[in-house]
Amino acid sequence: MNRKSEIDDLIQQYADGLATESDIDRLNDLLLHDSETRKLFVEYLNLDAALAANLADAIQPKSNPEPIAANGTAVTLPTNQYSAPKWSLLSRWSIAIAVSIIMLILAWFWWNPGPAAEFAAVSRSFGVVELPEGTKLRDQWIEINAGTVELVTSRDARVVIEAPAKFRFESAQRLHLDFGRLAADVPEQAANFTVVTPNGEAVDLGTKFGVDVARQGKTEIHVFQGEVVAKTDQLERPQNLKTGEAFILHPEGGVERSLRSGAFIHSKEVSEFQPDLVSSIARRSEEILNKLRQDPTMILLLDFESDELPDGNYRMVQGRWPGTRAPEFVRKGDHIKLNIGSGQQWDQLTLAAWVRLDRLGSEPYQSLLHTNGWGKNPGQVHWMVTQLNTMRLALWGNRLAPGSDEKHFYPDSRTSVLPEQGRWVHLATVYDASAGTVRFYLNGKFDKQTRQSVAHPARLGPSQIGNWNHKDRKLSGRIDELILLGRAMNDNELRMLFEAGNPYR
Repeated sequence: MNRKSEIDDLIQQYADGLATESDIDRLNDLLLHDSETRKLFVEYLNLDAALAANLADAIQPKSNPEPIAANGTAVTLPTNQYSAPKWSLLSRWSIAIAVSIIMLILAWFWWNPGPAAEFAAVSRSFGVVELPEGTKLRDQWIEINAGTVELVTSRDARVVIEAPAKFRFESAQRLHLDFGRLAADVPEQAANFTVVTPNGEAVDLGTKFGVDVARQGKTEIHVFQGEVVAKTDQLERPQNLKTGEAFILHPEGGVERSLRSGAFIHSKEVSEFQPDLVSSIARRSEEILNKLRQDPTMILLLDFESDELPDGNYRMVQGRWPGTRAPEFVRKGDHIKLNIGSGQQWDQLTLAAWVRLDRLGSEPYQSLLHTNGWGKNPGQVHWMVTQLNTMRLALWGNRLAPGSDEKHFYPDSRTSVLPEQGRWVHLATVYDASAGTVRFYLNGKFDKQTRQSVAHPARLGPSQIGNWNHKDRKLSGRIDELILLGRAMNDNELRMLFEAGNPYR
């Protein structure tokens, strides 16, 4: 349904006495803030008044003829025995005056709108210099380049928007999202809250949902709880989405997709950010990283904050805390290409990274770092998260020691390394070929050690982070601060690395 059709329907429903409370609220918002609606409403009133006047002319006698007696002579009746019909000249003038008054009021609003209405306010702002806390949002386009902001509408809907994004409130119940990502928590009193995108609309029915709009591409709608209606001119009928469902809107219509609730920053997570702590954590983390950059055994450190980013196909989004960046992998071909120490081997190797996955247990493997050409050279490294949400480090040609409890031939962590999707965790594994051991760490804590009877030196070379072309090598999420060190970091070093970069307090 286009905008003019919506306005026509609202006016007609109102005129027929069939408008619901939400219809009336919507019409009031439009009359106050939209000149096109006021124009159409005035035209309707003009037409209605004209029809009423014509009807009055049709039933109003042209004169008051004297009654005629049976003999043909005129008979004069007492004045109190004859009354004028309902549509008198006075009533027509009353209609015209009433319409004129309404038109004058509407014209005054049209030409003198007064202060712009405030549709929402910034409740929390992290790294968004354009929108400090307390900022009132009106009908204006806003573009943010870094950080995360939480907005509360006049009807108490909470909307978390992650940069980069461009958006505008048309009213307290309609938000235009040109590009960017938002998560909305909509209470009952704000039902029918609508997110308008270049590809269509997401109309809430009192729920929690997310909308992701790429700068050039499709719109994704994800329903975390409740129900949302997806609308676009290309769909024959609106698509009703319920808890756990997701849908992609595109110029040709739409298709279903898997839910990625962890891809969105929710209000609960925003409440854990503390501006003072964030800045101090960032400084402490940078101090640790600078020391590691000077380590002679450093092989690779990617923090994704410089302008020189590695080759590949991926989308840069927010990192562990507002104002930082991290690559996101969603589509089949999303990946980063690396060439790490071709021709070299390491007796010891530490791999560490901050990881945030959108979905758990959905694929056989979620690839953190895979070398190309598996099976060609002993010691080739594959680092991943398995379908059981355990961490695995596999080196080609290695063998588990007798009595190992792993059932899939490779060293795995004991506990689930990702207990919750959409949550940053620090993963690390330490390999020692001489000792024949693989050690796993989760959030700075030692988890498990596995022994190997055959342990080749680690070999890297051409590698990829993210999705391979193989069906069982996928990744849906973000990676930040990837570290490869040609020595075995000890327990204390890994604990400090985690504590320095932990975004949650």
